[in-house]
Amino acid sequence: MIQLAVLDMAGTTVADDGLVEQAFTAAIGAQGIEPGTPQYERMIAHVRATMGESKITVFRALLEREEAAQEANQAFEEAYNRLIDGLKPIDGAEDAIRQLKDAGIKVCLTTGFSETTQHRILTALGWQTLADLTLCPAQAGRGRPYPDMVLKALLELKADSVANVAVAGDTAYDMATGIRAGAGIVAGVLTGAHGKQQLDAAGATHVLESVRELPGLLLDRRLEK
Repeated sequence: MIQLAVLDMAGTTVADDGLVEQAFTAAIGAQGIEPGTPQYERMIAHVRATMGESKITVFRALLEREEAAQEANQAFEEAYNRLIDGLKPIDGAEDAIRQLKDAGIKVCLTTGFSETTQHRILTALGWQTLADLTLCPAQAGRGRPYPDMVLKALLELKADSVANVAVAGDTAYDMATGIRAGAGIVAGVLTGAHGKQQLDAAGATHVLESVRELPGLLLDRRLEK
């Protein structure tokens, strides 16, 4: 029986609409790397492939110096924060979260952003108290694809076992996190960065059109039990 749902934010419960790429472009531009150059194209391809991963980890992979990675990450967070006011939830996401909670399933919202940015997103959406728990990489130890945020949620919200946890996200990194944690359900959603082929290849147990289908999946599973 699923007792806990760990849900990604951008692309899964929160519409991205290209904001991550816009913020990345601003951040990497501050390092003198402009759109249209071969270096930029190589970097943006890496960003798209690693959507869902902790952002500082992405910049460390792209830039040789730790100082440059930290500067780019800070510029990214600042650029994304300027765009936050235009954020909207994925259609049906808030209702899905409420359905899960009404059924007795606890909900944790996770992100690869900093705690400050996560808080600003939740505030912009009016979601400060919507979930039982919110986590970012700094609060759990490591970001995706490591299992730390899922396992931290398990401990904090007192699920009986990782087999009683469902993980949902829009990227291969979300799937890897769920698989590494040992989650009973690892569901990919098609409202974000990666398509069905990538999600299946990363180990998704289910691929859904949207997170709004997740309550049906989890509650049907309860009835089957």
